Amino acid sequence: MGYLQDLRALVGHRPLILPGACALLIDPCGRLLMHRRLDNGLYGIPGGTMEPGERLEETARRETLEETGYAAGELRLLGVYSGPALFYCYPNGDETYHVTAAYICTDFKPVSTDLDGESLSPEFFPLVSLPEAVSPPIVPILRDLQALWLPKQNAADAHP
Repeated sequence: MGYLQDLRALVGHRPLILPGACALLIDPCGRLLMHRRLDNGLYGIPGGTMEPGERLEETARRETLEETGYAAGELRLLGVYSGPALFYCYPNGDETYHVTAAYICTDFKPVSTDLDGESLSPEFFPLVSLPEAVSPPIVPILRDLQALWLPKQNAADAHP
């Protein structure tokens, strides 16, 4: 059993504060890698809970590989997210307050097709037209990414 499952065995569905990380993989066309989650049917980004002794960057890389099959290279911190917007009650009743370090990654490559079974196959979406059905805790992260990235993308498109 993993760390989170061990905690859940002790506390049941009561709220936990969970440190974790996610990676925002952006391809050369400015599209974001997302996947449909199996637990709630909503779109998500690669990420998850930190394991004991792990650095946040390692969490982002591990979760990206497990959930998408992509190996993440250089990571740049977008921000750290916490508070009521990152509260989530999972379909099974588990309550969590996420504290998430979000990293931007443009340096990645496919290395595996052996995914963890937590999501359906990942796909890239233009940042201007992301899916509407996204997992609630990632909404503030996506807003900040769009605010940072879209002006750069528009400037690059205006000056070929």
